Amino acid sequence: MPETPLDNLSVSIVCKDNAATIGRTLESVRGVVGGGGEIVAVDSGSTDGTIGMLEAAGARVVKSAWMGHVKTKQFAMEQCTREWVLCIDSDESLEPELVASIRGAIGGSGDAQRTRHGVSGYPADGFEVNRRIYYRGRSLKHVWQPEWRVRLVRRGAAAWGGFDPHDSLRMLPGKRTARLAGVMRHDSFATFAEHMRKQWDHSTTMARSLHEAGVRGSYVRLVCSPMGAMVKQLVLKLGVLDGYAGWLAAASTAVGALVKHAALIELSRDVESHEKEVR
Repeated sequence: MPETPLDNLSVSIVCKDNAATIGRTLESVRGVVGGGGEIVAVDSGSTDGTIGMLEAAGARVVKSAWMGHVKTKQFAMEQCTREWVLCIDSDESLEPELVASIRGAIGGSGDAQRTRHGVSGYPADGFEVNRRIYYRGRSLKHVWQPEWRVRLVRRGAAAWGGFDPHDSLRMLPGKRTARLAGVMRHDSFATFAEHMRKQWDHSTTMARSLHEAGVRGSYVRLVCSPMGAMVKQLVLKLGVLDGYAGWLAAASTAVGALVKHAALIELSRDVESHEKEVR
């Protein structure tokens, strides 16, 4: 007998040209939303069929200019109307155990929710899930693990923050969190060559965000951070057990650190040069 959809749940998605991955995303949330809850997708100009796939899945599509990762995700969450909001990226999906955990956490009547004290530690105002990278159909069980992220929250109990592109959903003061069993699958890239390109873009964006926040470049970090990042993934996270993919993941992490600190030094020097000219 099929499970009853949760009518107290909104799913929040931001997207642009994600037809290659969003199908898995939509299929995975069908088990908790169905026709009872709502899917809200903020799209920033898709031209590849993404919007058609969203509409076919019953999503409400809100078109918006891209405002950066933090502001766009906050905007998407604010469009949701149900008691609970599940924030999921267009290249992420819910594995079956996580679907069951979400049902166990927020399913049932309001009174039942307030009195439930299960393995998740409920009651809580938000829940963390473990996100795991999948590469060529297989999960990387060591590099970047565990990656606990707040993704399921009571509406009004959390807000998006962080520095673009490394956004994070943060609970408001006094709000409680618990952890859910299961995995959120992340199909972030098809090849590590593609991941390196993404690292370049994300690292330069992060450098600009840090620079705007007053952080300045450091030659010590430029030298030490890439090596530290690689050692952390290979040794401390046991990335070597993920085989050659673990080595490549550690290398791409080191590349990201190198690009970020190099870009931050350049931005810092530009400011220094401008200040000298003004004097």
